[in-house]
Amino acid sequence: MKNNMKSFILIFTIVSLFLVSACKTEKEAKFTPLDNAKFETSINNKAVALFNLENSNGLMAQITNYGGRIAALWVPDRDGNFADIVTGYDSIEGFIGNANFFNGIIGRYGNRIAKGKFTLNGIEYSLAINNAPNSLHGGNVGFDHVVWNVEKSTKDSLVLTYLSVDGEEGYPGNLSVKVTYTLNDSNEFKIDYCAETDTPTVVNLTNHAYFNLAGYDKGDILSHILMLNAAYYTPVDSTLIPTGEIVAVAGTPFDFTTPTAIGDRINADDQQIKFGAGYDHNWVLNKTGNAMSLAATLEEPVSGRFMEIYTNEPGLQFYSGNFLDGTITGKGGVVYQHRQALCLETQHYPDSPNQPSFPTTVLNPGEKYQTATIHKFSVK
Repeated sequence: MKNNMKSFILIFTIVSLFLVSACKTEKEAKFTPLDNAKFETSINNKAVALFNLENSNGLMAQITNYGGRIAALWVPDRDGNFADIVTGYDSIEGFIGNANFFNGIIGRYGNRIAKGKFTLNGIEYSLAINNAPNSLHGGNVGFDHVVWNVEKSTKDSLVLTYLSVDGEEGYPGNLSVKVTYTLNDSNEFKIDYCAETDTPTVVNLTNHAYFNLAGYDKGDILSHILMLNAAYYTPVDSTLIPTGEIVAVAGTPFDFTTPTAIGDRINADDQQIKFGAGYDHNWVLNKTGNAMSLAATLEEPVSGRFMEIYTNEPGLQFYSGNFLDGTITGKGGVVYQHRQALCLETQHYPDSPNQPSFPTTVLNPGEKYQTATIHKFSVK
C-alpha cells in the first residue's frame, strides 16, 4: 500500500511539473516570429536583413530594409492571444519583384499621377506608366523595391535612409530620405518620414501596409468596423484619377464618419464604387493645419483588436483589397483571397501635381518634408 502511495505521489509530481512547464512554455512563447535568417541576403551588392522591434507588452514589428517593408506585426487580442495582422511573405524571396506593394515605403509619390506626367516650374516630367494609363506608387522601381541603408537599429526603433538620385523614375532632384519606425510601450507603432531635395520636386510618402486585425490568415475584412474622420472625399474617373472635385460623404457609401462595417455598402449601386471595384479612394481628413490628429479607427469585433491612426497628413486612401484575387500565396502557404486585407494610407491627395486646388506636394531646396503616422493598438 505504501509503495502504491509513493508511486502515485511520484507520478502526480511528474505530471504536475510537466503541466507547469508546458504552461510556462506556452506563456513565454506567445507567437513564433518570422525567421530572421530567411531575410538575410544581398541585393545589388547591398545587405538585406530583418529587424525586430519589441515593447514591454510583447508587441513586435518585424521590418526588412528591402523596401522598408513591415514583414510582420504581432498584436494581442482581448484575451492576450497574439496574431500577425499584416499580409506578406515569410522570406525575402516573396517580396522581391512582387507588384502588390505589400507593407512597403511608397515613394517618391504615393498613389497615382495622371498619364505619368506633371509640369513643375514650366518643365514637363514624364514618369513610368505602370498602372495604365497612369503612374502609380513611384513607378517601376519605387521605394518599396530598393535596399535602404540602416542608419540605426535598436530594440524599439529602426532608422532607414535612401538617396533617390536625380532622374530616378523620371523625378527631378536628388532626394535624401529618412524613415524612422518606432514601437513604444503605449502600443504606438509610429512611422516618421523626412526628406530634402537639391532641386524642386514632388514628394508624397506613405506606407502600403495591408491589415487584417483578425490575423492575416483569417478570411476577409468585410466585418471590420471602420471610422474615417472625414466629411469629404475626392471622387475619381474610371482610371482612379481624382476629378478635382471635393464631395461630401453624407448620404453616400463613402460615409464612415460613424463606425460602420466595411461590408455594409461595399457592393452598393454607386458609380464611384464601380470605378474602384470597391473602395479605392482618398478621404479629405477633418483637420486644419499640420498638427497630428485622429484620422481613422478600425475594429475587428471577434478578436476585439482596435487600431487608431493619427497623422499630420491631409488625406487618407482607403483600399479594400479589391484586387487580391487568390493568385498570391503568402506566409505559411496562405492564399490571399479577395478582400482579405485592407490599406489605410495616410497621404497627400492623388495626382496633386496636376491639381492646383489640392494641397501642394512640391518640395523645394532648403525646405524639409516631414510627416508622421501613428498606429495605436488596444482592445475593445
